[in-house]
Amino acid sequence: MTDVIPQPRQLTSDGAGFLDLGPDTKVVAGEGTERTERWLRATLGAATGLPFPPGTGDGNVIRLSLDGGLGAEGYRLDVTPAGVHLTGGDPAGLFWGAQTLRQLLGPDAFRRAPLPGSRWRLPLCRVRDAPRFPWRGLMLDVARHFMPKEGVLRYLDLMAAHKLNVLHFHLTDDQGWRVEIERHPKLTETGSWRARTKYGHRASPLWEDKPHGGYYTQDDIREIVAYAAERHITVVPEIDVPGHSQAAIAAYPELGNTDVIDTTALSVWDTWGVSPNVLAPTDHTLRFYEGVFEELLELFPSEFIHIGGDECPKDQWRRSATAQARIEELALADEDELQAWFVQHFDTWLAGRGRRLIGWDEILEGGLAKGAAVSSWRGYAGGVAAARAGHDVVMCPEQQVYLDHRQHGGEDEPVPIGFVRTLEDVYRFEPVPAELTPDESAHVLGTQANVWTEVMENQSRVDYQTFPRLAAFAEVAWSDLPAPADRDFARFDRRMAAHYRRLDALGVAYRPPAGPLPWQRRPGVLGRPIEGPPPNR
Repeated sequence: MTDVIPQPRQLTSDGAGFLDLGPDTKVVAGEGTERTERWLRATLGAATGLPFPPGTGDGNVIRLSLDGGLGAEGYRLDVTPAGVHLTGGDPAGLFWGAQTLRQLLGPDAFRRAPLPGSRWRLPLCRVRDAPRFPWRGLMLDVARHFMPKEGVLRYLDLMAAHKLNVLHFHLTDDQGWRVEIERHPKLTETGSWRARTKYGHRASPLWEDKPHGGYYTQDDIREIVAYAAERHITVVPEIDVPGHSQAAIAAYPELGNTDVIDTTALSVWDTWGVSPNVLAPTDHTLRFYEGVFEELLELFPSEFIHIGGDECPKDQWRRSATAQARIEELALADEDELQAWFVQHFDTWLAGRGRRLIGWDEILEGGLAKGAAVSSWRGYAGGVAAARAGHDVVMCPEQQVYLDHRQHGGEDEPVPIGFVRTLEDVYRFEPVPAELTPDESAHVLGTQANVWTEVMENQSRVDYQTFPRLAAFAEVAWSDLPAPADRDFARFDRRMAAHYRRLDALGVAYRPPAGPLPWQRRPGVLGRPIEGPPPNR
């Protein structure tokens, strides 16, 4: 019962004793502990059937309190024969401590209703814990395959159970626009639906010949953000510019390079890869997206707003008289500097409204405002360059923590994409590049795992690719682990035996250790496997 994931900094067991919880177990909630108190009654109350009424004094109680001396997101958990005392360094730390408490109760504490004859007991122990990084994220791509709101709320619960605290919400791409913008209704009326979908890698001959799509209303977004906040998770939205924008151009053709192609003939893209259809560098495009971001800022209170900035083909700009005139007007050297100008415009615009821009590491190529941050996805190099230039960094190298990459080299892996990244590989991922100095390393805000959904057509496929590797990633992001080669994966794997039972109780369709179950396979669907070890740079 002490097989906690992610591993706490210190967990001391007091022998073989237990504290039994029952109908008389009360919750004594101190000032500032309201969110955890609500979560405990709603979630643990449902799983155990215990009422957890409010109480005072000592006895069989779960006492919740705050102590700023424990630091941001830190907590202390003491289970003694007299009761439970959970103390957080702040409300978030208290909530993370409640996640540990839930794990200590056993896998059935992750169910939505009590099983007959259940007995609820906690091992007598002391836990002292705090996270390594302040940014412990999951990027969820809902543009390629739409995930209904209930699925997003479910993933927020799964993140909370693993002490992850940032949902990077990839809302727009060539294949779909997923957030309602009231002043531009065609973004969802037209841009959220495609006529069909490529099944498998873009070279696959297979198609799903039915419309696919969906979007979140602004009230849906408000609900998602509020639900996340109750779980101390920040939602960082991503609106991709100037590339990965075909869905927006299909809705509003004037956003595209109209002097090069007939943008009115474009539809929401139905295949994968990088579309050549990118935004035109016009004043109209800037004003349009400023309007988009104005509504977005009302919906998302996050410090950071992600603008993508990656994979922007320049061919249309090279052929566009409008784009070339803009290059000449701004005295830019080439189309690469034009993309940098586009990014810098929104960098300045967001900073003027008290927010910070974050984008994929391509945004480094033209220079950034001091407050901008970088998601380092093309290996470690972008993160190293950003940190050395004084920018904050979130490490998410494709070769290490893209969870759409396959988990095994066997033929039964469904739609095999990319390098083999096993549970152990993810466990040995190190977010801080070794070549950074201590001062430079301080710019590494943390890390996130990215879940791109081109070949994940439903929730079960997302579960399969994400778990159990997200559990290993969560430990990397939270725990103060040794150097990768010195990490005790065998011990982690033993703790996973208990964690699989928690995932079972939560209904997660993870990849079993022995390989995919028959219904998890996708025989005959073409993938894009890459052989050999991934580059570690």
